Amino acid sequence: MARLILVRHGQSVWNATNRFTGWTDVGLSEQGVEEAEDAGRQLADIRIDVVHTSDLVRAQRTAEIIMRYNDSSEDVPTNYDWRLNERHYGALQGLNKAETAEKHGAEQVHIWRRSFDVAPPEGESLEMTAERTIPYFAEEILPDLVDGKNVLVSAHGNSLRSIVMHIDGISPEDIVSLEIPTGEPIHYSYEEGVISRDR
Repeated sequence: MARLILVRHGQSVWNATNRFTGWTDVGLSEQGVEEAEDAGRQLADIRIDVVHTSDLVRAQRTAEIIMRYNDSSEDVPTNYDWRLNERHYGALQGLNKAETAEKHGAEQVHIWRRSFDVAPPEGESLEMTAERTIPYFAEEILPDLVDGKNVLVSAHGNSLRSIVMHIDGISPEDIVSLEIPTGEPIHYSYEEGVISRDR
C-alpha cells in the first residue's frame, strides 16, 4: 500500500491580507511557516519517497519545511511543475477580495472563486485548472503510487481542489462548497489501483 498526502501551502502574505494571489509568486507569512512546521510534525513518522510541488515559492517552501521534519528527507527527489500552480486569477490578481466583492457583488466574486466552469476576467476557471492538473496527476503522480512510493504533493487551494474532485468523484455542483485549508494534510491510500481517502 502506498500513501498520497496532499497539502495546501501554509498561509501566504497575500492570504493574510485577503488578496487574490493566483500565479503571483509571494512567500509564506509567519503563520504560514508555523502551519508548514505543524504539518511537518504531523507527517514526521511517515516515510516520504517523492515530492511534487508547483513552480510557486509558497508551495515549494511548504514542502521544504515539511521535509525538514522527515527522516527520509535526505535523498528524496522533488519534482517542480507549473501544472500544479494555483489557478490563474487574471485581472483579479493582487486585488483585495472584500473590495472586489463591494465592486462586483459578493455573489459574483463567490462564483469566480468557487464555481467549476466560470473564470474570472482574463483568468482560469477550476475546469481550466483541472485540464492541466489532472493530466499531471495521471502522468507523474499516479505512476509513483503504482510503484509503491509514498507521495507528498504541496500545491494550492484550487489545484488541489481539482485533484480532490477527480479522486473523490465530486460533482461540479458540489465542488463549490469544498474548501481546502492551508497547511492541513489530506491523506489517501493507494492499493491495487484504488485510491481511497483515509478517514
